[in-house]
Amino acid sequence: MIHLMMLPAVLPFPQIDPVIVRIGPLAIHWYGLGYVVGILFAWWYSRRLVSTPRLWAHDRVPMKPDDLDDFLVWAAVGVVLGGRIGYILFYDLDRYLQHPFDMIALWQGGMSFHGGMLGTVLAMVLFALKRGINPWSLLDTVAATAPFGLGIVRLCNFINSELWGRPTDVPWAIVFPNGGPEPRHPSQLYEAALEGLVLFVVLRLLTHRFMKLKAPGFVGGAFICGYGLARIFVEFFREPDPQLGYLLGGWLTMGMILSTPMVLVGLWAMLTARQPGAAQNAQSLPGDAAR
Repeated sequence: MIHLMMLPAVLPFPQIDPVIVRIGPLAIHWYGLGYVVGILFAWWYSRRLVSTPRLWAHDRVPMKPDDLDDFLVWAAVGVVLGGRIGYILFYDLDRYLQHPFDMIALWQGGMSFHGGMLGTVLAMVLFALKRGINPWSLLDTVAATAPFGLGIVRLCNFINSELWGRPTDVPWAIVFPNGGPEPRHPSQLYEAALEGLVLFVVLRLLTHRFMKLKAPGFVGGAFICGYGLARIFVEFFREPDPQLGYLLGGWLTMGMILSTPMVLVGLWAMLTARQPGAAQNAQSLPGDAAR
């Protein structure tokens, strides 16, 4: 009798070139295109939201579509600078202190969602104060659009064969080209599904069915909390960055640490969100009853 060794089922890794097209020295990557598509979708969808008065308290939109046109540049700068600075500070500071010129080498990769979010929030607050817009309403508008871009970027992480998961024997495991011989969780796809598709559907229901844009801060809080919960869950399947590894006893990761405050802040924002009174100006500033 011949005894066969039972090997775990493995799905083939799709051989998709990370570079879409090369034009001389210029190379267009899926990853960079993902950011562009995500930002453009956010701009288009947010304009639709602020062009629909019935979604907002007392049918009064808190900003004009032209405001979002101007905010697009602020958002792009906040995402890129915040994402890069966050990655440097949270994930690989020692390396960049030794090689400071690598800080500007964005083509080498290295972006942090948590840093990008903080950069975007800072840009939102500064822009809202400059324009006299309620920052919570701007946060709600941007948050409702963000999961689409997150999902696209996570798919690009998969194409790049980066941020893969821990070794596993699940039937959908994948051997990544640069992830060693072990079959691994395709954790990028988990994140694309949870942080992208599922979170987008949840926020869509909150904005259009449950009309939560009428309570400034609720949709933004739901996004922050939802992302934090999804990220913490996926971190149990995702391989931690090699320069950090596991923290505090061999199970905690930096992603979990950074996401936990997001859950708490998001819950606080949802619990304290209130619809402004009928006489309230829809463009009120932070600290007033519109919060």
